Amino acid sequence: MKIRALIPLAALTLSAAANAANAVIATVATTAAVTAAGVPWTQYRGPNGDGSTPEALPEQWPAAPKVLWKVPAGTGFGSFTVSGAWCFAIEGKSEGEVLVARDAATGKDRWTANLGPAKYDGGGGDGTSDNKGGDGPRSTPTLAGDIIVAMHSDLVLHAFDAVTGKPLWKRDLIKENAGHNIRWQNAASPLFENGVLYVGGGGAGQTYLALNPATGAVLAKSGDGTITHATPIATTILGTRQIIFYMQDGLTSLDPKTLQQLWHADFKYSISTAASPVVAGDYVYASAGYGVGAVGFKISKSDSAWKAEQVMRVPQKPLANHWSTPVHFEGHLYGMFQFKEYGKGPVKAVKLPDGDIKWEQPGFGPGNLILTAGGNLLALTDAGEIVGIKASPTAYKELGRFKAIEGKCWTTPVLSGGRIFVRSTKEAACIQLGAAK
Repeated sequence: MKIRALIPLAALTLSAAANAANAVIATVATTAAVTAAGVPWTQYRGPNGDGSTPEALPEQWPAAPKVLWKVPAGTGFGSFTVSGAWCFAIEGKSEGEVLVARDAATGKDRWTANLGPAKYDGGGGDGTSDNKGGDGPRSTPTLAGDIIVAMHSDLVLHAFDAVTGKPLWKRDLIKENAGHNIRWQNAASPLFENGVLYVGGGGAGQTYLALNPATGAVLAKSGDGTITHATPIATTILGTRQIIFYMQDGLTSLDPKTLQQLWHADFKYSISTAASPVVAGDYVYASAGYGVGAVGFKISKSDSAWKAEQVMRVPQKPLANHWSTPVHFEGHLYGMFQFKEYGKGPVKAVKLPDGDIKWEQPGFGPGNLILTAGGNLLALTDAGEIVGIKASPTAYKELGRFKAIEGKCWTTPVLSGGRIFVRSTKEAACIQLGAAK
């Protein structure tokens, strides 16, 4: 019997997504082919959706990392999803937005599926040097067991068998759920948590949707808000599992089963934000560009009543996260904090809860980074450089740096099985640094 090298959907129905990485490791331990390929990166910003992985980076980087493959790719700011021998991305091509399934070992296409037209409001030039904007698609596909789910920019969800590419179901949130799109179209990715898909974009009474990933059927719906470009997160605060959406009027926390509101924190955005909230214990951080800046809320609960109290506010640019979501490590945030500084934009270390900037290093732009085991950061600059950074508030310290790909990179790098997967508006590549020690 041929090993599919993907995780059965039933095996990912967990009691809490905070345990997702450990559950994935336990599940794949029975399949040598998958175990050897490392921890799957199953959705936007990783298995837990918080930009972290239990895999480690080497402390000493080689002078010339091994490029396993590099191939031309379509446009877009979405990231890779990786599991075993497979990697997936949504790319803009002449025929439209295309979900591409590649062989993770060679970069060769295994199958493709057209999701719909590639048409966007006011984007910049594709992959041009230091361009001020960029065309989509901007969403990352989500792996729900052996089902891959992709959101088209016009709020149409598509589900496929991840191995064969066979279409399983489609849901048009605008036509079927009275939804409405936003300026520059959708950029958020579906969230997979405890066997359920969560998306935003429906109309009155159904802004928030919980879906069965096997059928696309609606399991729960609620809300009358308007979405942003930010992907929702699943998290645990004060012992309670919850889904948090960054909406145009602020942060809304929902019960995962009923989608009823637990708490809401007012924080109005301006024009756009694509940065997801970040949770550190009972503290929730959010940020946006376009003159908004950052905010921090302390979440508390008395009996059944939840409260979100604003305890930090830094307006304007110092803590603006335009596109990039920072990661949290030992009481500090690390990430790309900038708005319209483009290639000159810095990576910063920021102390919580007060938002004090401990250090900053220019030259990263609106790229993204992830947190690896041992407190090391893996960053991808918007110019296509891969950079290793020590996650320490004391000072900026590089582990290594090298040019990986051409084109513009507003995408999140992926680390799975010791392999780094990156893409730009022109190329996609897989690179190996060597084993972590």
